[in-house]
Amino acid sequence: MAAPAVVFVSPATVPRPSTTAEHRRATLRGLDSCRSMPELRQYHSQLIRLGLSEDNDAVGRLIKFLALHPSGDLPYALHLLGLLPRPDPFVFNTLLGALPSPAESLLLYSDMLLRYVAPNSFTFPSILKPISAGRDIDAGRQVHAHVLKLGFHPDVFSQNNLIRFYLSCGLTVDARRVFDTMARTDVVSWTTMISGLSKLGSVDEARELFDRMPERNSVSWNAMIAGYVQCGRFKNAFELFSRMRTEGIELNKFVAASMLAACSGMGALEQGEWIHGHIERMGIELDPKLGTTIIDMYCKCGCLDKAFKVFRGLSCRGLSSWNCMIGGLAMHGLGKEAVKLFDEMMKEEVIPDDITLLNVLSACAHAGLISEGRHYFYYMVREFRIEPKMEHFGCMVDLLGRAGLLDEAKQVIQEMPMDADAGVLGALLGACKIHGNVDLGEQIGRRVIELDPLNSGRYVLLANLFASAGRWDDAAEVRRLMNDRGVNKEPGCSMIEMGGVVSEFIAGSKSHPQAREIYVMVDEMLERIKAEGYAPDTSGVLHDIDEEEKENPLYYHSEKLAIAFGLLNTRSGDTIRITKNLRVCRDCHAASKLVSKVFDREIIVRDRNRFHHFMGGECSCRDYW
Repeated sequence: MAAPAVVFVSPATVPRPSTTAEHRRATLRGLDSCRSMPELRQYHSQLIRLGLSEDNDAVGRLIKFLALHPSGDLPYALHLLGLLPRPDPFVFNTLLGALPSPAESLLLYSDMLLRYVAPNSFTFPSILKPISAGRDIDAGRQVHAHVLKLGFHPDVFSQNNLIRFYLSCGLTVDARRVFDTMARTDVVSWTTMISGLSKLGSVDEARELFDRMPERNSVSWNAMIAGYVQCGRFKNAFELFSRMRTEGIELNKFVAASMLAACSGMGALEQGEWIHGHIERMGIELDPKLGTTIIDMYCKCGCLDKAFKVFRGLSCRGLSSWNCMIGGLAMHGLGKEAVKLFDEMMKEEVIPDDITLLNVLSACAHAGLISEGRHYFYYMVREFRIEPKMEHFGCMVDLLGRAGLLDEAKQVIQEMPMDADAGVLGALLGACKIHGNVDLGEQIGRRVIELDPLNSGRYVLLANLFASAGRWDDAAEVRRLMNDRGVNKEPGCSMIEMGGVVSEFIAGSKSHPQAREIYVMVDEMLERIKAEGYAPDTSGVLHDIDEEEKENPLYYHSEKLAIAFGLLNTRSGDTIRITKNLRVCRDCHAASKLVSKVFDREIIVRDRNRFHHFMGGECSCRDYW
């Protein structure tokens, strides 16, 4: 690339001190606070007039702006570097970390060596920055060799960045070898290892290192907590958070965000409310990212009113905040409200992205808004040039399939510009189960289990479709295939928070301290709702056995156990909140409606796909799920 011409702009706006020395100091100070390219060119011309065009300190400040500022100019910076007769390491280091590709960074490093400029402790971290971003393993190993060859292996700063590079490439063994052979480690060394291993899913190894740390700071605690949250190990995150508070570590906004995500995952509203209150009491800045995390927590814990209050209270609502609130409304089945909020977003001239439209389509699917869904599916392409991704097609198939428009849903799949994945085909399979279309369901179901052979839910759905049609041999054949492949059915699990403590229930389990009372309450609950017309829905039970035998496992599904526990620990008029890992079955859905009426409770259940608000014998989904 040709070097740009250096433009000299009149320095009329630059103050003129009385002496050359003062002029020099004022120019350098002004350069440090420079905010635009025209302003930088003015200061550059001043440096030339002062005879400082070959001064490393002065030109280094120009290069720093050109390399690091959003409105900078890297070719201009490289041109100035080429004009310096005796550049120092600082000038090279500034550019090494700013270059966009590993190849360019290594080329500049070679030029540095050819010009006899000796690297210092900041050189290798600067080179490793673009190499880590590009995950260039060969380039990184070359740099590692130079670290050793030039005697920088005792330098903690260089070694820490080597650890970060290897972890960014997923090379945990190499990262651990660097860490274990370091002459001296600091808290950054330990935290870098822990953070990298969590991100790669090696949370147990990360925890082993965390427990061995000689000293920890808030970054270390957050790295470990965030690792647990990212892997879905929310109980471990809560345990570590409790220990952190016991040790008197201050809760900052990063730990708060991680723990709010854990609260979202477990439906732990009371814990989430405490963290939100702590943020307000401590005056922690509610930036758009943290604000969005709070909104997400309230949405996923079933408190849309509080989510909306936080959303409306944000001084600056970024796109992620709008997306989160629209998605929250969609999750709760409030399709019309989600579309209305999207229209409000358009009036405020916030440009949507593919996530926005995915949330709008999801809202239409959950609420059965067919014409609206069709409109927004084509609107995203026509108005915003957003090409539909697999997830958008999946929403359309789900929307049309749930409404019984199976042929149109099938046509959407056939006209997709890419091959449908298991998620899209699974949506059509689910619709076939809802509407009893066994022929199409069998055709799609067999494709799905070949595309996603380790997902137990695919086999169960197809087997249930056969069972509901009385095709027991076919249902048994699917179960045999599942067993032969070593695929185990995911057990139903429901969580409920009471008094800040989250209890977990698995279908048929009796491990809870109140197990005896819970099972007695389940029996009482079922007897009372039977008087209101409840009859067990055994259509989803796979085996061709007597109806009486089919009923028994239904009685002790995980959400029934959680509801019974909730009834034992609440009073008339209270709200029971439950989070379930699977889709709510039809039997539990029917039972929950009647329990809400007979026991005068609002029961809010979040299943794998959406929320159900049971009250007075009705559900917010209007039996459309």
